[in-house]
Amino acid sequence: MSLVETVNLCQRFDGRDVLKNINLKVERGEVFAVIGPTGAGKTTLLRLVNLLDLPASGIIYFDGIDTAQSARLRTELRRRMAFVFQKPMVFNMSVYDNIAAGLKWRGIEKSRIKERTNAILDMVGLSADKNRNARTLSGGEVQRVAIARAVVCEPELLLLDEPTANLDPGSAARIETLVTEIIRRRKTTIIMATHDMSHGQRLADRVGVLLNGEILQTGDWRELFSSPQNKEVADFVGVENIIDGKVVSNQDGIVAINAGGNIIEAVADYPVGEEVYVCVRPEDIIVARTKISSSARNSFVGEITRIVPFGALTRVEMDCGFPLVALVTKKSAEELELNKGKQVFVSFKATAIHIIKK
Repeated sequence: MSLVETVNLCQRFDGRDVLKNINLKVERGEVFAVIGPTGAGKTTLLRLVNLLDLPASGIIYFDGIDTAQSARLRTELRRRMAFVFQKPMVFNMSVYDNIAAGLKWRGIEKSRIKERTNAILDMVGLSADKNRNARTLSGGEVQRVAIARAVVCEPELLLLDEPTANLDPGSAARIETLVTEIIRRRKTTIIMATHDMSHGQRLADRVGVLLNGEILQTGDWRELFSSPQNKEVADFVGVENIIDGKVVSNQDGIVAINAGGNIIEAVADYPVGEEVYVCVRPEDIIVARTKISSSARNSFVGEITRIVPFGALTRVEMDCGFPLVALVTKKSAEELELNKGKQVFVSFKATAIHIIKK
């Protein structure tokens, strides 16, 4: 049984649909990331799951229980969850007392409060600051206090809203390490909202793409990047090469696609006349200065329009009758003397292509 399940969940504010038919299942012990741009509805979804707000329609199940039964039931279920907001508040008291507050409210005995609070202080690296007023802390330290305050209560579900937003890189890295430690030690079920795909990729088991109030795709990261289900998802996850085309033939599972007068062949089963997008990962494209013999079914002549260093890699932007981006190693770029204006030969396999129906 899923720990959290939403069925046709909708939310509306001022006559505007903020969330539309959200259907999700999050298993116990899973780390699930909801990714999407600002304004997509991520915080609204977390607030609904945390039972802070009531939905316009739809059902939320927690541990198989319909949360709409009563306000009293929702209060009881919320005690089994913890929510860390994007901009957490701290009380005007010591770091220790901030973290211990939830335990005190739950009537936990003093010896257990001390034991659990000190253990969490050590986990988040704030033991030396436990007597300091929490309102004198930096943004990253406040975020650690908020996470500690949530985790000390041992929730079954931890909700994190943009946990590294507005933090400097060092503080963000420390928060990410802390969340990783929570996952490793406690196996807590986590739902996090983030617009930072790299952050979610490092932490989450599975992801849901939330755009304009709708979950457009769920799956693991490999699925998301290699097989986006529509152009909106492909654009959001940063698929570099999305080429307009139309299927002009289909023979034995190999389709020929007309892309601006160029023919691209792919392994797919679409009917002639179907308008599609051709997606090719930059790392699957071979760039050469002379025509090479290859088993790749797709070969084109192009002109380099831009070269951008990218750490150990080099991003090569080309005009092949359609725009194309490739990633090659810095060493290869130097050996091939790749520069703006140079003619190159590019190739990629039919099996490297993912097709999206328009």
